[in-house]
Amino acid sequence: MRIGELSKRTGVPTRMLRYYEEQGLITPRRLDNGYREYDEYLIDRVHKIRGLLDAGIPTRIIGDMLPCLNQGPEIVVTDPDPALREMLVAQRDKMTERIAFLEQNREALTRYIEAMDIAGEVLHTRGAR
Repeated sequence: MRIGELSKRTGVPTRMLRYYEEQGLITPRRLDNGYREYDEYLIDRVHKIRGLLDAGIPTRIIGDMLPCLNQGPEIVVTDPDPALREMLVAQRDKMTERIAFLEQNREALTRYIEAMDIAGEVLHTRGAR
């Protein structure tokens, strides 16, 4: 697929996709005519990159993490950096807080929707008399 289609399918602007390529986060194939061709697997990769960026992880770290996103628990880190670990722990903890907040909001919305459904049933029942 071309960059426009990848952009459409991921919701990430083409300019940002080119930046991901400059950073080595995605690598399209080059056709004989020089055009970039983006493989299907890059859709998932772009979503993962976007999620990590939204979580505050810098692209230089994402580049190191990308191989780990598709691996099991046997990930090997060759040069562990204590400062990087500290930053990643802080980012993970922030994610955990945001997830808890989103879950609370989702539950509140669900309760409100249920209350609306009950109110709608009561109105429907009254109107049927």
